[in-house]
Amino acid sequence: MAHDVAALAEELRAMAAADHQSSVHANSDDPAEQLAWRRLTARHGDRLAEIMDEYGWPTADLVGEEAARAAWLVAQHADRQLDVQRRALRLMRQAVAEGSAGPRELAFLHDRTLVNEGREQIYGTQIAGVRDGAPVPWPCEVPERVDELRAEVGIEPFDEYVGKFAMG
Repeated sequence: MAHDVAALAEELRAMAAADHQSSVHANSDDPAEQLAWRRLTARHGDRLAEIMDEYGWPTADLVGEEAARAAWLVAQHADRQLDVQRRALRLMRQAVAEGSAGPRELAFLHDRTLVNEGREQIYGTQIAGVRDGAPVPWPCEVPERVDELRAEVGIEPFDEYVGKFAMG
C-alpha cells in the first residue's frame, strides 16, 4: 500500500504541474488552446473520481501536503464535471470535520461548486470578471457578512484578496 500511496502522491503532483502549465490557456482567444485546457481538466477530473473511489479524499496524512493541495486544485478545476466537484466537496467536508483537511481550501471549493450550480457563493472567492480595473465577485449569499465568514475559515478580507489581482 505504501508504494501505491507514494505513486499516487507523485501522480497528483504531476497533475497539478500540468494544470499550472496549461492554465494560461483557460481564457485564451484560441479555441484550440481552450479545448486543450478543457481536455486536461476533464481527464484530471475523471482520474480524481477514480482516486476518490479507491482512497476517499486524498488527505495530507495520506499523500502529503503538496499532493493533497494538488487534489484540491484538480477538484477546483473540474468545472464541467459537477458530479466530481460535488463529491470532492462532500469528501473534503468530512476530512475537514475530522481535522485532516483545511477549511480554507474547502471554502474555495464550496464557492466554486455553488457558482457552477448557478447559485450564490458564500465566501466571495470566485471572481466573475473585471469592471473598471477592479475584480468583481460572483454574487454572494450574504454580502455584508463575507469578511466575517472568510475570517472563520482563514481567508484574508475580500479587499486584501482582490488587491492581489491588482488589475492596472
